[in-house]
Amino acid sequence: MLSPFEWMIAKRYLWPGKGEAFIALVAGISVGVVMLSVAMLVIVMSVMNGFRGELLDKITGLNGHAVVQGYDGRIEQWRGVMDDLVKTPGVTAASPMIEKPLLISYKGSVEAIFLRGQTDTDLKTVGDKVLLGDIASLYAPPGEDGLRSVAIGSRLAQNLGIRVGDSITIINPAGRTTPFGTTIRQLPYKVGAIFEVGIYTFDEKFVMLPLAEAQSLLLMGDSVAQIEVTVDDPDKVGEILAPAAERLSGRAVIADWKSMNAALFEALQVERVAMFFALSFMVLVAAFNILSSLVMLVRAKTRDIAIMRTMGATRRSMLKIFVTTGTTVGAIGTVSGLVLGAVVLFFREPIVAFIAFATGQQIWDPEVRFLSTLPSRTDPWEVAGIVALALGMSFLATLYPALKAANTDPVQVLRYE
Repeated sequence: MLSPFEWMIAKRYLWPGKGEAFIALVAGISVGVVMLSVAMLVIVMSVMNGFRGELLDKITGLNGHAVVQGYDGRIEQWRGVMDDLVKTPGVTAASPMIEKPLLISYKGSVEAIFLRGQTDTDLKTVGDKVLLGDIASLYAPPGEDGLRSVAIGSRLAQNLGIRVGDSITIINPAGRTTPFGTTIRQLPYKVGAIFEVGIYTFDEKFVMLPLAEAQSLLLMGDSVAQIEVTVDDPDKVGEILAPAAERLSGRAVIADWKSMNAALFEALQVERVAMFFALSFMVLVAAFNILSSLVMLVRAKTRDIAIMRTMGATRRSMLKIFVTTGTTVGAIGTVSGLVLGAVVLFFREPIVAFIAFATGQQIWDPEVRFLSTLPSRTDPWEVAGIVALALGMSFLATLYPALKAANTDPVQVLRYE
């Protein structure tokens, strides 16, 4: 704890006098560098956490935490497999699904798509992602035109100029086998809803329809292609599903979200660690600025230090005064950095739009970044670590100049005064 005398002197040194403008400038630069380094760490780590979290949520929201696939692309006795999965401890839900690459035709244009057939219950979960139309039209009876409805991604609708109510044709190249070869199977559908998941690939390629309709289109009978599984702890999905994988050995294989997206999430983790390590050097630079400003302050206040020592101030008091001064500079910069980081993260979308407008370059390209918008998730523990790093480095930077001030010999200083 500081005595009133020590605190008074420390506050005085935090605001150098009129004749010490250069020292004030260096101290101001120190505060600014700490502020920028803390803000950059908070912004970068929050964006990277947000990117990983949003990507994981959207991927698992569509595919579950794991997918059970038959070796030949089909699971015949899928109801029994589902019952077995649901009874596995840690599994919260299991649902049949069909996902096949097909083609879509609209007004002479043909695009490759991923057809996804799901149960009515699973289709209802997409309702909050629908931009136009109604997801309920997919599991409603055919309209007056006799066409069943499907839902398509927003990017696919934009690329082909499709609107709600338009008729499209879904093409299955692997149609029926005849004595003259395989005939292509083409069925018309009506667009009942346009959805936007937020992942560019999904919004550009996916077409959704009821499971029974997908089975009919693909001539799969009562079989399904996959069973998506949801667990209570996504990070332990491998351990949870290990017993089920043993029981299904020889009939089906289980692929969890980690194995299906291993390269992507591993790259994100490596980049996250590398960015934190690189940006931490900015905090080190800020600490050197604090050190240099305190060294200059000690040299400028050598006479004052000598006078205080002759009046009874102890070495411990001098040490506490200059440690407090430097640490306060670091604390002001840290708090300012947290405020700046929060402001930038709150207005991140307008900032990205302004940079894109000013430079003429697309800063956040959904085709490259997978997600349609710049995400952000701030981890309180990471923020606490950044604060501890900044304050710790600021404190260490004060030790040398504070010890220098504490070891000042008043006799030597005042001898020639």
